[in-house]
Amino acid sequence: MSYRVCLVCMGNICRSAMAEVVLRHTLTEFGLANRVMVDSAGTGGWHAGDPMDARALRILTDHGYDGSAHRARQFTDDWFDRYDLVLAMDRDNLAVLKRMAPPEVEVRLFLSFDPNAPEGAEVPDPYYGETEGFEEVLELVRVASEGIAKHIADEID
Repeated sequence: MSYRVCLVCMGNICRSAMAEVVLRHTLTEFGLANRVMVDSAGTGGWHAGDPMDARALRILTDHGYDGSAHRARQFTDDWFDRYDLVLAMDRDNLAVLKRMAPPEVEVRLFLSFDPNAPEGAEVPDPYYGETEGFEEVLELVRVASEGIAKHIADEID
């Protein structure tokens, strides 16, 4: 793989897990699947080893994505040398990652790749809400994933 990206939220069972599945699919559509590795993780470790939240998995499945293989992991500071791009789902996780990151590593918000999103836009955490929140996350990550795929294509070509 010539390029590696990691998507990070708090527990790695909703937002970053969904985004990993969608971004991987988008990269396949862009013809980049064999050149880009996509992972996801959480800044917290309490869900490590757990499958994706059942509601997140159901929304993905309903829209033709397969998230069944996902298992949550925790991002640790020694991971920065593994990735070319680290993207946080929200400002709280961005702050955690920036405190952990070496000075030369750029950590960005996931939605910074959505050309229509306002600066500082976050992917909201749907965990404590209803199904609509997971649908909203899916739509947000779909749009930003196209922007990320275009960015990666420019970086590796």
